[in-house]
Amino acid sequence: MRRILVFTHTGRQEAIAAAIETCSLLISAGAITVMRRKDHEAMTEAVGTAISPIEILGEDCQIDDVDLGVVLGGDGSVLRAAELVREAPLPLVGVNLGHVGFLAEAERSELAATVDAVVNQTYTVEERMTIEVKVWLDNVCLAETWALNEAAVEKANRERMIEVVIEVDGRPISTFGCDGVVMATPTGSTAYSFSAGGPVVWPDVAALIMVPISAHALFAKPLVVSPDSVMAVEILTRTDAGAVLWCDGRRTIELPPGARVEVTRSSHPVYLARLNTTPFSERLVNKFELPITGWRGPAKEDARRPATTALPVIGPGLQSIEPHHRDEPGIPMVARPEDSSE
Repeated sequence: MRRILVFTHTGRQEAIAAAIETCSLLISAGAITVMRRKDHEAMTEAVGTAISPIEILGEDCQIDDVDLGVVLGGDGSVLRAAELVREAPLPLVGVNLGHVGFLAEAERSELAATVDAVVNQTYTVEERMTIEVKVWLDNVCLAETWALNEAAVEKANRERMIEVVIEVDGRPISTFGCDGVVMATPTGSTAYSFSAGGPVVWPDVAALIMVPISAHALFAKPLVVSPDSVMAVEILTRTDAGAVLWCDGRRTIELPPGARVEVTRSSHPVYLARLNTTPFSERLVNKFELPITGWRGPAKEDARRPATTALPVIGPGLQSIEPHHRDEPGIPMVARPEDSSE
């Protein structure tokens, strides 16, 4: 029997209600339902009695015994679940109870179909890149963590910018004052990086992204670099403005002047279960409600036909020319009729 771990946002009644329904559907389908103790207690309190049979993670079974995780909530809930299962590794499928929910695979109205797909294994697993993040000061590693979406260096005080140098592969790119710098994965390109003006990168593209936030500089453009590159942000010491590092908006460390934050591709990805084959471009349009009125699309293969009349490549009266006319070398690219007297 398949063990399915159910994560829920215990601070939201809608999420607890969705967890109750999910557990009931899983039990009816013959799956073993697993929950964390605090999630199970919140659900029991909402119902007034314990729903059984449910196994408690870390007591009745371990994370390695679980086949898949169902996350009920928004992208923040998926990021919290990824912290727990990343080392397993365990595929996650998100059911969106939030707003945009780019990491979620299904909506609340599709809960029954999602449980059916999970139990019958009618899904594919997609690997998502993560990043390793290290904080250095005077050649001493102060902290080491990771992120699925992004690592963001931000100013600690609202009234003061931080002065930074951004670096790629051991070479400085630019120095400027700013509110911060986001270093993101393709998955994170639709999160904080997107809000800061960064590019949208398809999840299957191997790349890393660096986006300055409100930089006071002429050149402070988003950068897209190789996945094997090393991105770094150094906090300059010419001011005493404080900075802070946030990873996925969850893990944080204060950065003293002179600190250096290095970001590289991690060897431990996160796995997301996909229930359908909807292209990312379509997901992008649906999530952001982008206007596509007037789109015609490519012609169908069986409807394509060659032109009935060959189209001229060069129209009448036109001729190819040399870079310089032979009798007027100072005037480049002059086209004129050939002199018939020559």
